[in-house]
Amino acid sequence: MFADARAYERFMGRWSESAAPQFVEFAGIPDRGEVLDIGCGTGALALTIARLRPHCKIEGIDVSREYIEFARGRTRNPRVRFETGDAQNLPFAPGTFDAAASLLVFNFIPDPAKALSEARRVTRVGGSISAAVWDYGDKMRMLRIFWDAAEELDSEAGRLDEKHMPLCRNGELAELWARGGLRKVEESPLEITMRFANFDDFWNPFLLGQGPAGAYVSRLPRKGVAALREELRRRLGGPHGPFTLPARLWAVRGEVAGE
Repeated sequence: MFADARAYERFMGRWSESAAPQFVEFAGIPDRGEVLDIGCGTGALALTIARLRPHCKIEGIDVSREYIEFARGRTRNPRVRFETGDAQNLPFAPGTFDAAASLLVFNFIPDPAKALSEARRVTRVGGSISAAVWDYGDKMRMLRIFWDAAEELDSEAGRLDEKHMPLCRNGELAELWARGGLRKVEESPLEITMRFANFDDFWNPFLLGQGPAGAYVSRLPRKGVAALREELRRRLGGPHGPFTLPARLWAVRGEVAGE
């Protein structure tokens, strides 16, 4: 689903980089200390933390070796490390980190409750754990427009729609955090806007096979791809030049309680 680091960067990297600064502020990442980036992907969040929190050390982990190699190639900052690792079985001692954060990943983790338990284990008492995912069902407009167009042309597309993914609706992350024993749990929407140079800038990343949307396009026959492209163009008003689309994330943070 997300297998090609360079293709992922073209499809979702700019969105991650746009969302990361606002998420860092919401998450309350401390000015100093050790921070864990869970599911770091190609490194957008870790590198944003390094830029905005110049006295922090950041450890990014991801199950994809290709993503980790790509992330390592993006920086020579000695405060940032990237290693392969599973969010559900973190290779760190208890209380290693002052904060843990995860951007656009928790809804893809097979057992998010186990991942949260692991994040809690490796974060010190009083430290924060935060995550954010897209509001797929409503205000992540790029993907909402895509799936609405796909379902208009293909009734089977509805069952693949990312709006059915877990943790992407108001309150679901907060409920998980509360069940996971975090205190002072707070959930909030984060709003961003993405600029596209033209329609092709919007459309071409869908051809790279990344994520559920890209995987869907890759399985369509040529005529189906052409029909979807034109339906998307119609829904966007047939843009010939630059345009923007809004997006919303649901973000949660909580504090690790003592025993």
